[in-house]
Amino acid sequence: MTNHASGGPLSGFEAPDAHACDVLVVGGGINGAGIARDLAGRGMKVVLVEKDDLGAHTSSSSTKLIHGGLRYLEYYEFSLVRKSLLEREVLLKSAPHIMRPLRFVMPHDPSMRPAWLIRLGLFLYDHLAWRDVLPGSSGVNLRSNPLGAPLQERFTRGFVYSDGWVDDARLVILNALDAQAHGARILTRTRCTTAQRTEKGWTASLRTTGGIEQTITARALVNAAGPWAESFLRGAAKAAHGEALVTKNLRLVKGSHIIVPRCFEHDHAYLFQNPDKRIIFAIPYEENFTLIGTTEVELPGDPGDTRVGDDEVVYLCEQASRYFTRPVKPSDVVWSYAGVRPLLDDASGDLSAVTRDYMLESNTEAAPLLTVWGGKITTFRKLAEEAADEIGCMLKELDSRKAWTKGASLPGGDLGAWIGQPHRPDTDFERFVIAVQSRHPWLKASLARRLAHGYGSRINQVLDGAGSLADLGEEVAPDLFEAELRYLRREEWACTAEDVLWRRTRRGLHLTENQRQKVADWMNRMDEQRKAA
Repeated sequence: MTNHASGGPLSGFEAPDAHACDVLVVGGGINGAGIARDLAGRGMKVVLVEKDDLGAHTSSSSTKLIHGGLRYLEYYEFSLVRKSLLEREVLLKSAPHIMRPLRFVMPHDPSMRPAWLIRLGLFLYDHLAWRDVLPGSSGVNLRSNPLGAPLQERFTRGFVYSDGWVDDARLVILNALDAQAHGARILTRTRCTTAQRTEKGWTASLRTTGGIEQTITARALVNAAGPWAESFLRGAAKAAHGEALVTKNLRLVKGSHIIVPRCFEHDHAYLFQNPDKRIIFAIPYEENFTLIGTTEVELPGDPGDTRVGDDEVVYLCEQASRYFTRPVKPSDVVWSYAGVRPLLDDASGDLSAVTRDYMLESNTEAAPLLTVWGGKITTFRKLAEEAADEIGCMLKELDSRKAWTKGASLPGGDLGAWIGQPHRPDTDFERFVIAVQSRHPWLKASLARRLAHGYGSRINQVLDGAGSLADLGEEVAPDLFEAELRYLRREEWACTAEDVLWRRTRRGLHLTENQRQKVADWMNRMDEQRKAA
């Protein structure tokens, strides 16, 4: 099933009963997309609605890490850390084109945590879960190792450990693509304005940003609205008999990140400990940059109005400058972004102590309702699996619909047709890049690698039979050709230049304002041609 995103989110809806579904999923972030994928793969008829673009908010504004959460050990979150550690390698193997192992350097600052405590934490981190791909931790002499070159001379020793990196926005897209491939209908830029509950099901009113309205029915409803999960239950969701739909509270926490020119040459990342007992990361990003984050600021207002505060930029620069020889200044920042973490309120006073674990709340007082509270990107697949199990149980169809995602590749992640038998996700990807360059020698190396990273084994769908650069059409912006833009519109729900530049490809960081405008003009021109047709 192909979604022609430019055709309008509700195009094809003839009548409410024609598109009745088993499960309506509200929210197109990583949890909603993951749940839709898992349910559709179990044979359920699924509709997912997202009021904006897929992954437009929290799920494209993370620190881009697949990690166990080393610092959570201090808060005795052993269950969460173990669950996250178990998921790291499952995810790395499912999509080696958008995820990769990443080694982290933690310089030791004696004024923070003692070395014995760090060694103990890393020992637990290494052994709480089985590892196949990721190497364990070790000590490092920062004065004799190139990893210490960017750091101030006072840091003489440190520790190195493993986690993973992910392109978070593309992870959402791949889950949505797989959900669609299994029969789910993905409706972007479509708000669920009301969802009326009865004993037998839900009747939901949907409205697109263009004002098109439609009504569909569902046997069950999944509230995966992330930062809006609580407000959805208080507003759009309507009870059947006055039963309480809201039983939990969220604490909305803003996490901001800055992007600066590359601070170091090697491929490791850094974890820095701060005097306020928090940590920040400095991560290689998009070849020429370093990503620094994150902050934790309680957000009292609308999560849709999130902005990076000047004080947060100063904080991140100051903390990074405590470690790097070359200070990081606010004037160095070339881009910044902020996301809102929906943390389940557990009455912790300290934001850092609030659990990052999730809770799935089932309500069967009338038609089934499942609400996702909290969560983190690393555990999305496990969350989705548990949510699908619970939906199956509530609909009394669990026995015939088994879990399936643990050993499954995400779209583009199965590289076997290109490289043969897989070995390790990181080396498999490098073999894949070589195969792409061999099969398409006319692609310059940097473009071949970027397309390989973005699309994996789906790269031929992007190239669309091209045998030369000229076959890719106009180069709308440097290294961004019409063939790729058409693919993103046709297959990946991209409707605006922002969708393309900041979520699907991250090319916006490499382009000038004038070049970004050319992409916007091209997208607008395609919209006008579609409307005229």
